[in-house]
Amino acid sequence: MRRYLEGLSTDLILQLSNFWFGMLLLAIWGFMTLIGVVVDQGKEPAYYFTNYGPPLARLVLRLHLDNIYHSIGYIGMIGAIIACMTLATFKRVIPARMPPLHPVKIDRIPLNASVVLPGAPNIVRERVEAFFRERGWLVRKRELGGVEWTFADKANWARRGVLIAHIGFVLIAAGTTMYWAWGYSGQTAILAGTDTVIPENGTRLHLDSFHYRFDPIRTRSGLIYQPIDYVSEMHVTGRDGVAGARVLRVNEPLDIDGTLYYQASYGSAVGFTITKDGKPIAGAPPQPLKEGEAFAIGSSTRSVRYDRFVGTIDARGGIGADPRANNPGVLLEVFDGDQSIGTALVSLGRGLALGNGYRVEAGRYTLFSGIQYRHDPGIPLVGLGAFVLLFGLCTSFYFLPARLYVRVDPSPEGVTVGIAATTVKGFEIFEEQFQSLVDALRRTAQAS
Repeated sequence: MRRYLEGLSTDLILQLSNFWFGMLLLAIWGFMTLIGVVVDQGKEPAYYFTNYGPPLARLVLRLHLDNIYHSIGYIGMIGAIIACMTLATFKRVIPARMPPLHPVKIDRIPLNASVVLPGAPNIVRERVEAFFRERGWLVRKRELGGVEWTFADKANWARRGVLIAHIGFVLIAAGTTMYWAWGYSGQTAILAGTDTVIPENGTRLHLDSFHYRFDPIRTRSGLIYQPIDYVSEMHVTGRDGVAGARVLRVNEPLDIDGTLYYQASYGSAVGFTITKDGKPIAGAPPQPLKEGEAFAIGSSTRSVRYDRFVGTIDARGGIGADPRANNPGVLLEVFDGDQSIGTALVSLGRGLALGNGYRVEAGRYTLFSGIQYRHDPGIPLVGLGAFVLLFGLCTSFYFLPARLYVRVDPSPEGVTVGIAATTVKGFEIFEEQFQSLVDALRRTAQAS
């Protein structure tokens, strides 16, 4: 049983330290991260059924894709990747990238050469060592098995590039884990003149007013209106309990107690009333509705969805190009049960007859501000990890660590200097440099 467990442990370690297995885990982790980007996270089930459709919404909810960054599978994948990289570092990368100084059979290494130099062996050895030092090689001497070896290294520090890249990924994974443990994100919409409380941190946002700006631009296809700026003027009550005036605009997030708030969108909320035979009835929405929200019509089977706010209804009764509120109206879609029976463009202050004496009227509109917020304590660590990872990869790709094994032996012709070279990227990539180095050593011998 003990041998079986030892064999199983060995096989597991070999599998986890396998390069391609690690790449497979990274690919799976990347795919899971992409799902988190594509699928909106942390919403109510009704949101997914409304925006994704029932089949896809059921898939998202059953597989818990609505909270994938906090799932056991996602965190477990990060842990498995860290385990793979740790084992690969100590079992494969370190032995391959930073081999110990040891004797080799020079003629068995593909990149090898011999140079005959005149003089005594100790003098020749000193000349050879000086030759390599002058060209920027790190020279070290060892007596191994009764033979004195000279080892020359170039860009030896770059051997640690892969290790540095691994450390960078570990830092990124640690930063991601910090977001999983203590971070949160979400979005909210605030009507002008009202306030809301962020549930995760208790921050109170009161929207004093909202302003937007559109500039008309003449193009070949006609006049278009380019959004230039959205601005929310607010009073914010943070952790200290003191309300202060703040301005939130596009591309200028607010940092409130370590949480970033972004101006994400805006819209117009509209109040609706319902009448039957000219008399108001219960069931009208108590608050102004935002685009996409719906309400039932009394005790009938019909309902109305507020699809879109229209800034300008043109002279022909159609939707104008100007999104600013010049002659505003709303686009309503009417349903009978689950079946859509048509859409209608209704001016504000006017109504739409729905049959059986029912009538819906669109009242005044109120601007609202769409705000996204995110608290991520791991951002500094992720940024540092990305820099370390990039530095490690650049070091690994753009520098070529090489090692020369040099042995000086007496021979009938004088002293034979045997040289062999190895690199972390194979032999072919260093072949021309090695030949140039050997030729320079021969020229030095002839000159002397």
